[in-house]
Amino acid sequence: MDDWRHSLEFPALLNARDLGGHPTVDGAVTRRGSLLRSDDLAQLTAEGLRALADYRVETVLDLRWPEEIALQPSPVSRIPGLRYLPVSLLADSPDRWRALGGECAKERWQCAVLEHVQPQLRQALGVIAAAPAGPLLFHCVAGKDRTGLIAALLLTLADAVPEAIAADYAASTECLREAYLVRYADGDRAAIIEAVRCPEEGVYNMLAWLDAAGGVRAYLRRIGLSAAEIARLRGRLRTA
Repeated sequence: MDDWRHSLEFPALLNARDLGGHPTVDGAVTRRGSLLRSDDLAQLTAEGLRALADYRVETVLDLRWPEEIALQPSPVSRIPGLRYLPVSLLADSPDRWRALGGECAKERWQCAVLEHVQPQLRQALGVIAAAPAGPLLFHCVAGKDRTGLIAALLLTLADAVPEAIAADYAASTECLREAYLVRYADGDRAAIIEAVRCPEEGVYNMLAWLDAAGGVRAYLRRIGLSAAEIARLRGRLRTA
Protein backbone atom coordinates (compact mmCIF):
# COMPACT_ATOMS: atom_id res chain seq x y z
CA MET A 1 0.00 0.00 0.00
CA ASP A 2 1.10 3.59 -0.55
CA ASP A 3 2.62 5.28 2.46
CA TRP A 4 -0.38 7.57 2.98
CA ARG A 5 -2.72 4.65 3.54
CA HIS A 6 -2.76 3.28 7.08
CA SER A 7 -3.55 -0.42 7.29
CA LEU A 8 -4.48 -1.89 10.67
CA GLU A 9 -3.68 -5.24 12.26
CA PHE A 10 -6.82 -6.60 13.92
CA PRO A 11 -6.55 -10.42 13.63
CA ALA A 12 -8.30 -11.92 11.64
CA LEU A 13 -9.69 -8.97 9.68
CA LEU A 14 -8.64 -8.72 6.05
CA ASN A 15 -9.73 -5.22 5.09
CA ALA A 16 -9.16 -2.85 8.01
CA ARG A 17 -7.59 0.57 7.61
CA ASP A 18 -7.54 4.11 8.98
CA LEU A 19 -8.98 6.98 6.94
CA GLY A 20 -6.14 9.16 8.16
CA GLY A 21 -3.07 10.05 6.13
CA HIS A 22 -4.84 10.79 2.84
CA PRO A 23 -3.64 13.88 0.96
CA THR A 24 -6.09 16.76 0.58
CA VAL A 25 -6.51 19.32 -2.17
CA ASP A 26 -4.98 22.07 0.01
CA GLY A 27 -1.82 20.15 0.81
CA ALA A 28 -2.82 18.79 4.22
CA VAL A 29 -3.53 15.17 5.18
CA THR A 30 -6.55 13.64 6.84
CA ARG A 31 -6.42 12.96 10.57
CA ARG A 32 -5.34 9.54 11.78
CA GLY A 33 -6.92 7.62 14.65
CA SER A 34 -10.42 9.04 14.19
CA LEU A 35 -12.28 6.96 11.58
CA LEU A 36 -11.55 3.33 10.80
CA ARG A 37 -13.10 1.05 8.19
CA SER A 38 -13.11 -2.74 8.14
CA ASP A 39 -14.74 -5.98 7.18
CA ASP A 40 -17.02 -7.97 9.50
CA LEU A 41 -15.93 -7.86 13.14
CA ALA A 42 -17.48 -11.29 13.68
CA GLN A 43 -14.22 -12.60 12.16
CA LEU A 44 -12.10 -11.19 15.00
CA THR A 45 -10.07 -13.65 17.01
CA ALA A 46 -9.57 -13.14 20.74
CA GLU A 47 -6.29 -11.45 19.82
CA GLY A 48 -8.14 -9.23 17.37
CA LEU A 49 -10.65 -8.16 20.00
CA ARG A 50 -7.78 -7.24 22.31
CA ALA A 51 -6.15 -5.23 19.52
CA LEU A 52 -9.43 -3.39 18.91
CA ALA A 53 -9.71 -2.60 22.61
CA ASP A 54 -6.07 -1.50 22.75
CA TYR A 55 -6.74 0.90 19.87
CA ARG A 56 -9.38 2.42 22.17
CA VAL A 57 -12.21 2.22 19.62
CA GLU A 58 -15.20 3.85 21.31
CA THR A 59 -17.95 3.34 18.73
CA VAL A 60 -18.72 0.63 16.17
CA LEU A 61 -21.23 1.32 13.38
CA ASP A 62 -22.45 -1.93 11.80
CA LEU A 63 -23.86 -1.35 8.28
CA ARG A 64 -25.04 -4.92 7.68
CA TRP A 65 -28.59 -6.13 7.09
CA PRO A 66 -30.37 -7.46 10.20
CA GLU A 67 -30.27 -11.00 8.83
CA GLU A 68 -26.49 -10.76 8.39
CA ILE A 69 -26.13 -9.59 11.98
CA ALA A 70 -28.35 -12.45 13.19
CA LEU A 71 -26.21 -14.95 11.28
CA GLN A 72 -22.89 -13.52 12.51
CA PRO A 73 -23.47 -11.42 15.68
CA SER A 74 -20.90 -8.79 16.50
CA PRO A 75 -18.52 -9.79 19.31
CA VAL A 76 -17.70 -6.22 20.39
CA SER A 77 -20.17 -6.31 23.28
CA ARG A 78 -17.31 -8.04 25.13
CA ILE A 79 -15.31 -4.79 25.08
CA PRO A 80 -16.23 -2.68 28.13
CA GLY A 81 -17.43 0.82 27.32
CA LEU A 82 -17.68 0.33 23.56
CA ARG A 83 -20.87 1.61 21.88
CA TYR A 84 -22.29 -0.71 19.19
CA LEU A 85 -24.85 0.77 16.78
CA PRO A 86 -26.37 -1.14 13.84
CA VAL A 87 -27.74 0.82 10.86
CA SER A 88 -28.76 -1.24 7.83
CA LEU A 89 -27.42 0.93 5.01
CA LEU A 90 -29.01 -0.78 2.00
CA ALA A 91 -32.66 -0.62 3.12
CA ASP A 92 -33.89 -3.21 5.59
CA SER A 93 -33.28 -6.38 3.56
CA PRO A 94 -31.49 -7.61 0.42
CA ASP A 95 -34.84 -7.98 -1.35
CA ARG A 96 -35.82 -4.40 -0.56
CA TRP A 97 -32.46 -3.12 -1.76
CA ARG A 98 -32.76 -5.05 -5.02
CA ALA A 99 -36.21 -3.54 -5.54
CA LEU A 100 -34.85 -0.03 -4.92
CA GLY A 101 -31.47 -0.16 -6.59
CA GLY A 102 -32.10 -2.69 -9.32
CA GLU A 103 -29.24 -4.22 -11.26
CA CYS A 104 -26.42 -1.84 -12.02
CA ALA A 105 -22.78 -2.09 -13.00
CA LYS A 106 -20.23 -1.79 -10.21
CA GLU A 107 -19.04 1.43 -11.79
CA ARG A 108 -22.48 3.00 -11.10
CA TRP A 109 -23.25 1.31 -7.77
CA GLN A 110 -22.31 4.25 -5.55
CA CYS A 111 -24.57 6.56 -7.55
CA ALA A 112 -27.49 4.16 -7.10
CA VAL A 113 -26.97 4.15 -3.34
CA LEU A 114 -26.81 7.96 -3.17
CA GLU A 115 -30.09 8.11 -5.06
CA HIS A 116 -32.11 5.34 -3.44
CA VAL A 117 -31.22 4.98 0.26
CA GLN A 118 -30.98 8.56 1.44
CA PRO A 119 -32.80 8.03 4.78
CA GLN A 120 -30.41 5.23 5.69
CA LEU A 121 -27.39 7.28 4.63
CA ARG A 122 -28.64 10.14 6.74
CA GLN A 123 -29.02 7.81 9.73
CA ALA A 124 -25.57 6.25 9.35
CA LEU A 125 -23.81 9.58 8.92
CA GLY A 126 -25.83 11.02 11.78
CA VAL A 127 -24.50 8.27 14.05
CA ILE A 128 -20.94 9.22 13.10
CA ALA A 129 -21.63 12.91 13.62
CA ALA A 130 -23.15 12.31 17.06
CA ALA A 131 -20.52 9.86 18.30
CA PRO A 132 -17.93 10.73 20.96
CA ALA A 133 -14.62 12.04 19.66
CA GLY A 134 -12.68 8.81 20.16
CA PRO A 135 -11.94 6.31 17.39
CA LEU A 136 -15.02 5.11 15.50
CA LEU A 137 -15.03 2.01 13.29
CA PHE A 138 -17.66 1.31 10.63
CA HIS A 139 -17.98 -1.95 8.73
CA CYS A 140 -20.20 -4.27 6.71
CA VAL A 141 -19.36 -7.87 5.66
CA ALA A 142 -16.42 -7.59 3.26
CA GLY A 143 -15.80 -3.95 4.12
CA LYS A 144 -15.72 -2.95 0.46
CA ASP A 145 -19.01 -1.55 -0.88
CA ARG A 146 -21.24 -0.27 1.91
CA THR A 147 -18.20 0.57 3.99
CA GLY A 148 -16.40 1.93 0.94
CA LEU A 149 -19.23 4.30 0.10
CA ILE A 150 -19.31 5.79 3.60
CA ALA A 151 -15.51 6.14 3.52
CA ALA A 152 -15.63 7.85 0.12
CA LEU A 153 -18.27 10.33 1.28
CA LEU A 154 -16.30 11.20 4.42
CA LEU A 155 -13.06 11.61 2.47
CA THR A 156 -14.85 13.78 -0.08
CA LEU A 157 -16.18 15.99 2.70
CA ALA A 158 -12.64 16.25 4.07
CA ASP A 159 -11.40 17.46 0.65
CA ALA A 160 -9.18 14.45 0.05
CA VAL A 161 -7.83 14.42 -3.48
CA PRO A 162 -9.98 12.32 -5.84
CA GLU A 163 -7.12 9.95 -6.60
CA ALA A 164 -6.76 9.14 -2.89
CA ILE A 165 -10.50 8.54 -2.47
CA ALA A 166 -10.53 6.22 -5.48
CA ALA A 167 -7.40 4.39 -4.34
CA ASP A 168 -8.82 3.82 -0.85
CA TYR A 169 -11.94 2.28 -2.37
CA ALA A 170 -9.97 0.12 -4.82
CA ALA A 171 -7.58 -1.10 -2.10
CA SER A 172 -10.26 -3.56 -0.94
CA THR A 173 -9.68 -5.60 -4.09
CA GLU A 174 -6.09 -6.40 -3.14
CA CYS A 175 -6.95 -6.86 0.53
CA LEU A 176 -9.60 -9.47 -0.21
CA ARG A 177 -8.84 -11.26 -3.47
CA GLU A 178 -6.25 -13.86 -2.49
CA ALA A 179 -7.82 -14.54 0.92
CA TYR A 180 -11.27 -15.01 -0.61
CA LEU A 181 -9.91 -17.34 -3.29
CA VAL A 182 -8.57 -19.50 -0.46
CA ARG A 183 -11.64 -19.11 1.76
CA TYR A 184 -14.01 -20.04 -1.06
CA ALA A 185 -11.70 -22.47 -2.85
CA ASP A 186 -14.65 -24.59 -4.03
CA GLY A 187 -16.36 -21.61 -5.64
CA ASP A 188 -16.13 -20.13 -9.13
CA ARG A 189 -12.77 -18.38 -9.30
CA ALA A 190 -13.88 -15.78 -11.85
CA ALA A 191 -17.03 -15.00 -9.86
CA ILE A 192 -15.01 -14.50 -6.68
CA ILE A 193 -12.58 -12.16 -8.42
CA GLU A 194 -15.49 -10.15 -9.82
CA ALA A 195 -17.22 -10.06 -6.42
CA VAL A 196 -14.23 -8.38 -4.75
CA ARG A 197 -13.52 -5.99 -7.64
CA CYS A 198 -13.77 -2.39 -6.45
CA PRO A 199 -13.24 -0.21 -9.52
CA GLU A 200 -11.81 3.27 -9.07
CA GLU A 201 -14.20 4.42 -11.81
CA GLY A 202 -17.08 3.93 -9.35
CA VAL A 203 -15.66 6.66 -7.11
CA TYR A 204 -15.06 9.03 -10.01
CA ASN A 205 -18.67 8.50 -11.12
CA MET A 206 -19.81 9.18 -7.54
CA LEU A 207 -17.82 12.41 -7.43
CA ALA A 208 -19.33 13.52 -10.74
CA TRP A 209 -22.80 12.65 -9.43
CA LEU A 210 -22.19 14.74 -6.32
CA ASP A 211 -20.87 17.65 -8.39
CA ALA A 212 -24.07 17.57 -10.45
CA ALA A 213 -26.04 17.65 -7.18
CA GLY A 214 -24.24 20.82 -6.06
CA GLY A 215 -21.40 19.18 -4.18
CA VAL A 216 -21.12 16.85 -1.21
CA ARG A 217 -22.24 19.45 1.35
CA ALA A 218 -25.36 20.30 -0.67
CA TYR A 219 -26.16 16.60 -0.98
CA LEU A 220 -25.75 16.00 2.74
CA ARG A 221 -28.01 18.95 3.52
CA ARG A 222 -30.56 17.60 1.06
CA ILE A 223 -30.75 14.22 2.79
CA GLY A 224 -31.37 15.91 6.13
CA LEU A 225 -28.05 16.51 7.86
CA SER A 226 -27.71 19.84 9.64
CA ALA A 227 -24.83 22.27 9.15
CA ALA A 228 -23.55 21.33 12.61
CA GLU A 229 -23.61 17.61 11.78
CA ILE A 230 -21.78 18.21 8.51
CA ALA A 231 -19.15 20.26 10.34
CA ARG A 232 -18.68 17.47 12.90
CA LEU A 233 -18.29 14.89 10.12
CA ARG A 234 -15.65 17.02 8.42
CA GLY A 235 -13.97 17.65 11.76
CA ARG A 236 -13.45 13.92 12.16
CA LEU A 237 -10.78 14.07 9.46
CA ARG A 238 -9.78 17.74 9.32
CA THR A 239 -8.70 20.32 11.88
CA ALA A 240 -10.07 23.20 9.81
